[in-house]
Amino acid sequence: MYVDVSHVRQGGKTYTRYLLRESYRQGGKVKHRTIANLSGCSAAEVEAIRLALRHKDNLSALGTKQSEIVIKQGLSYGAVHVVHEVARSLGIVAALGTTRDGLLGLWQVIARVIDQGSRLSAVRLARAHAAKEILGLGDFDEDDLYANLDWLAKQQPDIEKFLFYDVTSTYL
Repeated sequence: MYVDVSHVRQGGKTYTRYLLRESYRQGGKVKHRTIANLSGCSAAEVEAIRLALRHKDNLSALGTKQSEIVIKQGLSYGAVHVVHEVARSLGIVAALGTTRDGLLGLWQVIARVIDQGSRLSAVRLARAHAAKEILGLGDFDEDDLYANLDWLAKQQPDIEKFLFYDVTSTYL
């Protein structure tokens, strides 16, 4: 098997066609059979097929390329997004506001729902989750969260008034 490349020039444009073909003999003559049209593939994909065909007897030799591949875990998005949407629908987002202190307070609420722990664990949780991206927060550390607790304590009466509703007629 091999990749057959052909360039055709028509109307001032050059067209390239890639075919996966195999050669065989029939009646003493060499003939070619097309297995697949690879023209829709990208140049990188065609080159990968060529590489695989070159090493078809020893595909494990291609395994040496693994050292060039780096797998990296991205930030977790789902939990923060879901808790943020619930907080928004309950009015917690509006009650805390959009200031930095309000967003830090919201993160403390979300972090507590996702994983109970210290302020330091909330900072570490923000590094693994998309908290900064979803909430629009900049960098912060545990000292910022402890200072935010003072802000929350001062704002508590206003936040409670904003969130007050008749719990006897509401079931969550």
